[in-house]
Amino acid sequence: MDNRITQLFNIKYPVVQAGMIWASGWRLASAVSNAGGLGLLGAGSMYPDVLLEHIQKCKKATDRPFGVNIPMLYPDIDKLMQIIVDKEVKIVFTSAGNPKTWTSFLKEKGITVVHVVSSVKFALKAQEAGVDAVVAEGFEAGGHNGRDETTTFTLIPMVKEQIDIPLIAAGGIATGRGMLAAMVLGADGVQIGSRFVASDEASSHGKFKQEVVKAKEGATQLTLKELAPVRMLKNKFFNDVQELYKKAPSTDELKALLGRARAKRGMFEGDLEEGELEIGQIAGLIHDIKPAAQILKDIITEYEQVKQTMTIL
Repeated sequence: MDNRITQLFNIKYPVVQAGMIWASGWRLASAVSNAGGLGLLGAGSMYPDVLLEHIQKCKKATDRPFGVNIPMLYPDIDKLMQIIVDKEVKIVFTSAGNPKTWTSFLKEKGITVVHVVSSVKFALKAQEAGVDAVVAEGFEAGGHNGRDETTTFTLIPMVKEQIDIPLIAAGGIATGRGMLAAMVLGADGVQIGSRFVASDEASSHGKFKQEVVKAKEGATQLTLKELAPVRMLKNKFFNDVQELYKKAPSTDELKALLGRARAKRGMFEGDLEEGELEIGQIAGLIHDIKPAAQILKDIITEYEQVKQTMTIL
């Protein structure tokens, strides 16, 4: 499967494991990289010393390329960037911010830079900033999302029409069929998050993984747009948010309800009632927890089988 994404990252398959907070530690990233994809460490939930530890352990666990995802809103982002440079990480995915802020700095250090966007407008801004590729993430995706509610299979061809750099599709992709559909619409590769949450190596809590497996259609919803749009499983905390909305709350009232460490409480510590349980709509198609390597193998096998069927048709 040689294409612009496999060449850019020097990987076997054009599949990126998303750098999800509280899920994407060194065990998951190294497992995906060893299986032929690109594993990412989710630095958004890591203090600088924790990221350093995960980079060191990931390097010991794999000799294949891996990267780090960094949300631009991270308060100590300068410290994270310096660790990445010092430890010679060669691939960085940035998100939730202006790509111009760090792209030149990283490129000058010989680092491949990818930026996550949710619209054509921001894809063009990322290309202008000099990134090597963009991840176009649709409304279906878990975690923090765009406000426009553009679905993945609408967003991908519109972004493809406007940019020249490689395009990675994200949001609502967990199977080989989904991967093939994204590629047909113009993507050069896919980024997959939710499916890898339900893996043995994901650092998310076992109770959360089980909730993902149990999820059905309609189990998630995007909310808290006034703060940072986030898609999550419906639980007590989600219902509390909806009740507050009935009172036309101020931003400060929403922040007060959200509090601190709500995502950690849910996804990492396993509080299924009061925690924030971030996951994508595709959770309704995730029925088991298995090793990351097997997940990647299943996706590629189905991709090839369906592609062959479509060729015959």
